[in-house]
Amino acid sequence: MTKREIIKKFTVEINSGDKTSAITLISVNSTSDTSFVSGKLMGLAGVEVIYEITGQYDIAAVISAPSISEINKCIDEVRKSEGVSDTNTVIILKTIR
Repeated sequence: MTKREIIKKFTVEINSGDKTSAITLISVNSTSDTSFVSGKLMGLAGVEVIYEITGQYDIAAVISAPSISEINKCIDEVRKSEGVSDTNTVIILKTIR
């Protein structure tokens, strides 16, 4: 089925247990390349997913860590990243599937 591309990929979803997650919306400087900034942010510990988006912000990052303080450390690293001009973070309280 994979050869005929009926199944395109396999994934494993790990139970995050007691992890805390946040969504950080990120503005990129007009002189910076959004894809470059996205690639750098993806390398930060705690960043699980990066979305390049439209609207007021350029990037949405999903961050997960064992505690709020670890989330905050990651957000501090995001804010220090070259090309980042502004952030807005929300903590995820509950996931419904």
